[in-house]
Amino acid sequence: MVENKTNQQITLPSNQTLGYAEYGSPEGSPIFYFHGFPSSRLDWQLVYNKPILEELNVRVIAPDRPGYGLSLFRLGRKILDWPEVVIYLANALKIDRFAVLGISGGGPYAASCALKIHDRLVKTGIACGMGPSSAPGMKDGGSWTLPGTPSLIRRVILMLTSIGLRKDPDQFLTRTKEAISEPDKQLLDQPELAAFFINSMQEAFRNGIRGANQEAALYTHPWGFNLQNIAAKVHLWHGEQDINVPISVGRYMAEHIPGCISKFYEAEGHFTLPHNHLREILSSLIE
Repeated sequence: MVENKTNQQITLPSNQTLGYAEYGSPEGSPIFYFHGFPSSRLDWQLVYNKPILEELNVRVIAPDRPGYGLSLFRLGRKILDWPEVVIYLANALKIDRFAVLGISGGGPYAASCALKIHDRLVKTGIACGMGPSSAPGMKDGGSWTLPGTPSLIRRVILMLTSIGLRKDPDQFLTRTKEAISEPDKQLLDQPELAAFFINSMQEAFRNGIRGANQEAALYTHPWGFNLQNIAAKVHLWHGEQDINVPISVGRYMAEHIPGCISKFYEAEGHFTLPHNHLREILSSLIE
């Protein structure tokens, strides 16, 4: 039976609340899904396909990162803190072995899990994922990391984004479509998918901009580890029409992660890639 439990919470050892959603079969192969930036546990709904989850018997667990959605802000957190959070949540859910999948801004977190989690990590996937700020083209993308932007200006932009999402989501959607690739525009022209996109973005700013502002800084500073030190195999997918995270970033990641198995799609953008290739992506991640 496929279930959709989108508003769950757990208390971490730090007494911080972690929000998460579950999709798919409770008995299915578990995959921890790391959302984009700025977004939330709800952005899985943009790629969610119930028949595919039923066919593959997959259980997706999608946590909010600190400061987003139902997860409390955590001062001083690092990207390398994330694997411990994933392990704690897996233990609480009585999950022994699992895969991870990071999309867009979730990519660095998937990479950190590939580095630090060993026996329990079955597979690692990164789809249209962000790279280090040194990756060619990373500073040219519309990924909203706002690289090089002074902190005050970044906060102002995020505040205006939050206000726009709350007061005039239709206008926000229109402006978003003006800044993305043609394949992605066509996807967001579908009312149901556009609603999922807006819903997840609004949830990201449920408690203000601190989570997004903190994470923007984390992306643009050194991640605390080298991609070359990742010993686990990593599956990577990236669209050549991606404007948010340019294809050059995906190629950089593929070249610098030693065990990377990469695939690039000529006709796909940032949002269309995981949506159109979900079966292939999930099939690569289950045992």
